[in-house]
Amino acid sequence: MRRFAILALVLAASVGCKEEKVAKPQANHAVRIATVDSNAVHTNGAVDTVTYPEGPEGIAARRGFAILAATRDSLPDYVGNGLRCFSCHLDNGRRPNAIPLTGVYARYPSYSARDGRVLTIQDRVNNCFRRSLAGRNVPTDSREMHDIVTYLALISRGIAVGAHVPGQGLPTMPPLSGDTARGVAIFAASCTRCHGVNGAGIPPATAVWGPRSYSVGASLARVERAASFIRHNMPFDSAGVLTNQQAYDVAAYIVSQSRPNSRGIEGDWPDGGAPSDVPYNTKGHAAFNPPKHLSAPGF
Repeated sequence: MRRFAILALVLAASVGCKEEKVAKPQANHAVRIATVDSNAVHTNGAVDTVTYPEGPEGIAARRGFAILAATRDSLPDYVGNGLRCFSCHLDNGRRPNAIPLTGVYARYPSYSARDGRVLTIQDRVNNCFRRSLAGRNVPTDSREMHDIVTYLALISRGIAVGAHVPGQGLPTMPPLSGDTARGVAIFAASCTRCHGVNGAGIPPATAVWGPRSYSVGASLARVERAASFIRHNMPFDSAGVLTNQQAYDVAAYIVSQSRPNSRGIEGDWPDGGAPSDVPYNTKGHAAFNPPKHLSAPGF
């Protein structure tokens, strides 16, 4: 195997990586999977403390962790922005109320009203690749998808099928209206030191709008979902200091800014019933405060 240069993980200490030969799942789509010592990787202020089994399962799970921790570097032809999976699933996908990945394996297959069908865990992973990462589907029978799912299964061990995990997802916020003018001031005071005045992110912090951020089809492009994430997790070093109203104000400002478009979202909620703050047109629903500008999808 050829040895790659040191892979700089976003929000992580640098670790040595190796390239492994992989069969490309689709022609002309680059695949570069990094293997890392996950116990040495700091992401979002946390150290990965997963106990990995010996043998092929442990190897696959470690590779899955590496993909989630350095998604664009591992799968450059499947990610269309500057985010990685742990940009939204904080503390290696294990922080409560920050869209944790613990237990997610036990909740699929599951019906999705947004998709109008039952999703497998692979479908759910690809929703994130297309929407949050502004990219394209990872082939469900590919080794990289198997590695991701193996990691998700490992951190879900002991959780009963369909069981609720404390801190699962994002808490539902009370119904409030965000004010973008107030949001500008709060963002300037509390957010620009990490995300910059233009929302592009000051490395290692991630972009919250613009071409390197999540697409309009991502859940965090909704004001209520973004407000919950902000209220419970931001500012990163002092989470919880903002009130519900302040979180809504910041969310309203952020989601109103430009971001990548997303293909196929006009078919979301095919049976109707889209949440009121979805920022694009769906069946029976008019876009709620859509972004100022939508750039072309990442792919």
